Amino acid sequence: MKKIAAGVFLLVVSHVNAQLSSGPDDTLVVNWDKESMISKSTPTLQVVVNPMLRRGAPIHDQSFSALQDLGCNYVRYVPWLPYPRLGVAELEAPSKNKTSWDFTIIDPITTDFLNATRGHSVILNFSTIPAWMYKTENPVSYPDNPDSVLWNYTQGSLPRDSSLKEIADYFARLYSWYAKGGFTDELGTHHSSGFHFDIPFWEVLNEPEFEHSPSPQQYTKLYDAVVSAIKKGSPATKFVGMALAFETDPEWFEYFLNPKNHRPGIPLDMISYHFYAFGSMDQNMDVMQYTFFDKADGFINTVRYIENIRKRLSPTTKTTVDEIGSILASDFASPEVPIPAEYWNLSAALYAYVFVALSRLGIDVIGESQLVGYPSQFPSVSMMNYHNGKPNSRYWALKLVKDNFSAGDSLVDANIRGRGSAGSDVSVQAFKTKQGKKLLLINKRNKPEQFVLPAAFNGGKLSVVDVSTADNKPAQSTIDRSVIELKPFAVAVFSLPARR
Repeated sequence: MKKIAAGVFLLVVSHVNAQLSSGPDDTLVVNWDKESMISKSTPTLQVVVNPMLRRGAPIHDQSFSALQDLGCNYVRYVPWLPYPRLGVAELEAPSKNKTSWDFTIIDPITTDFLNATRGHSVILNFSTIPAWMYKTENPVSYPDNPDSVLWNYTQGSLPRDSSLKEIADYFARLYSWYAKGGFTDELGTHHSSGFHFDIPFWEVLNEPEFEHSPSPQQYTKLYDAVVSAIKKGSPATKFVGMALAFETDPEWFEYFLNPKNHRPGIPLDMISYHFYAFGSMDQNMDVMQYTFFDKADGFINTVRYIENIRKRLSPTTKTTVDEIGSILASDFASPEVPIPAEYWNLSAALYAYVFVALSRLGIDVIGESQLVGYPSQFPSVSMMNYHNGKPNSRYWALKLVKDNFSAGDSLVDANIRGRGSAGSDVSVQAFKTKQGKKLLLINKRNKPEQFVLPAAFNGGKLSVVDVSTADNKPAQSTIDRSVIELKPFAVAVFSLPARR
């Protein structure tokens, strides 16, 4: 990571920069009287279970402290398939005499998460179904070491219990363990946890395309069974459906969002799906910058299509895009391939860009992925620097967005006009917030972008995450000149003086 020179900020004064002697071609224009819509959007993140979040791991304490400091709502928690011992509470089928329920390794991470998010809404998603509940040619084995990665745990496509009661009861017991103080197992034995956490949302499975590959019809049947089982003991719980890895198949949305395809009384509270930008091994930052934002624009067009389906079939259903990020091809390489320092800022800018676009489309929850990744488990998706335990630029960009923008803000028309490149390479959105007038600007390019700010910004505050801030908090400065420069992949918030 680059070291930060003392006093280096994003703000560049034109008269000390010879390149700006004639002034930039572009000017920021904001029409504060033209409000386009009221935001419904809440920025947040997901926490995916992995060994770095276990107590005693090198970055455990820093990670949960960073999560608590964010103070986000709708935080998503996902124990999932690569680590069966960290996410599956009943690894063996019950016999006539005993069951294998065991939360010894699962509880510490889960309770640390629930305590770090206490006072804020959460979405729990124990995504992985015990392998023995599916028909397979041979029993599925799993490693004794809970930290060992296993990518083929979810085998089989047909549940052994075609009524789905076995699977539904499993998830109902999981919910009860953390929300209701315990549960009674298959043999009638009560297991007491003593936990009574507030769990307002439960998401049913994660990226089902990768776990048993059900059809939309099969998934909907399973969703209904799980929802029915949990609601018996917790009528107020709300549910999130689908959690699709790929949002390109309209059949999923057409089928799942049609109330006629569900049991009577089954709620369609919220749907979810994911977006990651990918780059190939031979792409450097100068190429990847275009790849990532082009893919983001394609995803945003798809969201418009999905929204039309949702509004037509189930207009009261909310949407969470609860995994937004980027994945480098080098994540799949062994040994570890160093990640360029600039990548973290490119990925941070990507999230901010998608946040703005989804806010304009009225998406309810916009979640960055993920708190911790590390080598062997998608290191390029991490919001923590797994080498030193400090939050990286992806984390700080989310915090910058979360601390400044929220549901209820008014979106205001703004753009950059002129003959320069800033108009096309810098994304800008103005907001009227409870704290005053603000702008969110994102430099999508691996080069500085210059433009003129209106005089009304003089005396305002500037907060920036860019290549100079690295693993540190956003740089803060006061605006006292009109010509500024955004460093490569900068995410910046401009706050107008209170008098404006």
